[in-house]
Amino acid sequence: MAQTLSDQAKLELLQAGLDHIDQGISVFDDRLNLMFWNRRYFDLLEFPLDFAQVGRPFEDFVRYNAERGEYGPGAVEELVAERLARARQFTAHYLERPRPDGSILAIHGVPLPDGGFITVYTDITEQKQTERLIQERNEELEQRVLERTRDLEATNLELRRLVQSEHETAEALKLSETRLQLITDAVPAGIAYVDLDERYRFANQRIAGAFGFAKDEIIGKSTDEVLGPKVAATLRPYLDRGRRGEEVTFEYVAELAEGREADIRTTVLPDLDETQKVRGYYALSLNVSNQKKAEAALAQAQKMEAVAGLSGGLSHDFNNLLTVVLGNLLPLKESGRLSQEDLELLDPAIEAARRGAGLIRRLLTFSRRDPLEPQSVDLAELIEGFAGFLRSSLPETLEIVPAVGAEPLHAFVDPLGLESALLNLAFNARDAMPQGGRIAIAVDPVAIDLAQGATLDLAPGDYVKIVVADEGSGIDPATLARAFEPFFTTKAQGSGSGLGLSMVYGFAKQSGGAVRIASEGGRGAEVSLYIPRSEAPAVPQDGPEPLDAAVDGSRPLVLLVDDDPGVRRVVRRQLTDLDYPTVEASDGEAALELLDQVEEIGILLSDVVMPGPLNGFDLARAARTRRPDLKVLLMSAYRQPDADQEAGRPQVPVLRKPFEKAELDRLLRQISTAEATARGD
Repeated sequence: MAQTLSDQAKLELLQAGLDHIDQGISVFDDRLNLMFWNRRYFDLLEFPLDFAQVGRPFEDFVRYNAERGEYGPGAVEELVAERLARARQFTAHYLERPRPDGSILAIHGVPLPDGGFITVYTDITEQKQTERLIQERNEELEQRVLERTRDLEATNLELRRLVQSEHETAEALKLSETRLQLITDAVPAGIAYVDLDERYRFANQRIAGAFGFAKDEIIGKSTDEVLGPKVAATLRPYLDRGRRGEEVTFEYVAELAEGREADIRTTVLPDLDETQKVRGYYALSLNVSNQKKAEAALAQAQKMEAVAGLSGGLSHDFNNLLTVVLGNLLPLKESGRLSQEDLELLDPAIEAARRGAGLIRRLLTFSRRDPLEPQSVDLAELIEGFAGFLRSSLPETLEIVPAVGAEPLHAFVDPLGLESALLNLAFNARDAMPQGGRIAIAVDPVAIDLAQGATLDLAPGDYVKIVVADEGSGIDPATLARAFEPFFTTKAQGSGSGLGLSMVYGFAKQSGGAVRIASEGGRGAEVSLYIPRSEAPAVPQDGPEPLDAAVDGSRPLVLLVDDDPGVRRVVRRQLTDLDYPTVEASDGEAALELLDQVEEIGILLSDVVMPGPLNGFDLARAARTRRPDLKVLLMSAYRQPDADQEAGRPQVPVLRKPFEKAELDRLLRQISTAEATARGD
């Protein structure tokens, strides 16, 4: 049976990716207990690191903030109660909280489909200072323009009165323009003035440089020449509104110098003369690219959480259905009453049901709702089978070339997790070769010494190196440096989540290994996975282990608990075939009543997810309080990560649905043997 992973190991996959994000992230479940976080969350809010525990109540964080004055004056209990009541509403919220140290945090909370919420914390101190500075500079600019207009009018009067020379007038205007340039060049925003002929008459250094011009070069150029004909045509409706005297704000993607693109937010302010006639317009532009990336990252996180929640619900219902299907087909096959023709029809149905269970497991692994179950895996067998799957899934223009040596190689790894990682790498290789090419998958044993371990961040020892190589265009150094960042992608919008390589990285770290990428422009890429090597699994001994029996020689009475009648019928038949007498209950409360009434019950076999106040873990805890010697085995079509590790929940084995009679028999013997060993029998 797979070993139960620690909390740290189970969260490492997600945290390895989240810790790259500059925003703080926290996820609390529907009982307001902490489920996921990243290091930036604790750094930004200055929480003690010993709060970083799965299941830590939200109230602890709120109380800590209240006691240190984070929420301002007021009674601590009232401040805590107010925020807890607000949190329990699980509604989307956004607020900007000034902190005692003068910094400002933007807090954006979004409810999750099954309860709880994900919250992103962004330090917007610098952004707010910039916005305030832009506003101040904009107001100052408008004031300067008014003053300049008054000065020019006064100058004209003075010129008419004094009949100054043309040279003196030019010098005065030049001095005024110089002062205006000094002011606007200091503003961290693009500022320009465009006349009614759509030509630039004024521009500060920021906007001129962004489009590849010097300040004196941009003057006199048209908007088509500066923005580009395509962008200018897109913005024409907004600019025309400015020429008609309207103030308008809009966003667009600008094509900047050197082929760069940026998300720009521009406000157009019309310039009116004393008769309110439009003479042109001012344009104030801000680069909002970083803000857009942060919003996109949050949206992607919400999307992935929704996918994970959907996959969890599907797995519960679908695996229950497969339990019923397999539980009825297998006894039919074993009955010996079917003809060869009937068996030829039945066998594909059984195999399809088993494959369906494997597909659901893959879905859960992808959505990170299923904890890894490492075991000794024959890599030659896994790679050959995976290559066959790829050949049927990828275009015919791609050649899949597995290279596994004659020497048997085993690794201690979750097989489905490894397949998911290899699938991500294969899809990346496919995208790098749109015209076709060769994807090679090689497996070799490696011994990591102390020096190599320091470079790879691995403990010295024996590993297996799996290399996925393509013949694509390669990866440039700048992209390579960010390859494992969550949400970073070079693919077109909507073509990739930017999570593939970060998930591979998290899987490798959680498996006790590492991942590295080597690439040169135009020469393809090689991704190397290092996984701990293991010995081949021991060959099971022939014959079943002896099972504890009751005093009269019969097997112990089993209390079967499941809310699905079809599942109960299948499992009851399996128990009967294994010579276990059985009583049934449809929920936890009915099961406890039977335990109180029937002393002969020796084994509790219960589903994990059930309606009512008691789930399987709660039932196991209550049952063992009444009957400490009771043997307990749980069944689950869907298990939340860390569900069996939460505080107060008993440590009991879990049988994954759908299961077959042999697996049920093995685990029943296992818990009986474990109990006997614990008693010293």
